[in-house]
Amino acid sequence: MRVFVAVEVSDKQVIDSIAEFQSKIKIKAKSVEPHNLHFTLQFLGEISEDVAEKIKLALKTIEFSTFKVEFKGLGAFPKIKFPRVIWIGTDEMGGNGLVDLAKKVQNVLEPIGFISDKPFKSHITVFRIKNKIGDISKELEKFSLNEFGSQEVSSIKLKQSTLTPQGPIYSDLLEVKAKL
Repeated sequence: MRVFVAVEVSDKQVIDSIAEFQSKIKIKAKSVEPHNLHFTLQFLGEISEDVAEKIKLALKTIEFSTFKVEFKGLGAFPKIKFPRVIWIGTDEMGGNGLVDLAKKVQNVLEPIGFISDKPFKSHITVFRIKNKIGDISKELEKFSLNEFGSQEVSSIKLKQSTLTPQGPIYSDLLEVKAKL
């Protein structure tokens, strides 16, 4: 099974404002479905059922408090001139909270053999681009001051990703709630 650890975007107003942005921007790209919006804290890839159980036990040991994330700022990976992904970022405090949470995930999963291949950057993917579309900086600039709202981060989830021709289908394997 293909799995990752994530924080879901669950606030309806945030989801609605991202969907509105996705409908207004004029680029040739596939938008991420509103119910699939999330921050990937760590992608783990293909694992066995046994390893999934070890991951669940490790994740259950994580303790964190709720914190607020504001959704703002736009960008592209790897470059705005040759994008493969368009993302929405966060405010500094919320972003730092997500970085800390990602570090906690990495710390408990490293002993099981999962080492993150790149540093965590707090963003949610809103578009995926298959074919080269060239420089999109002018189009993104029109929306650069957009703010998409905020939400409380109160849990992390171990999610399974099943790839289909219509796009990924995510299902929850475990939820770890913040300690109040």
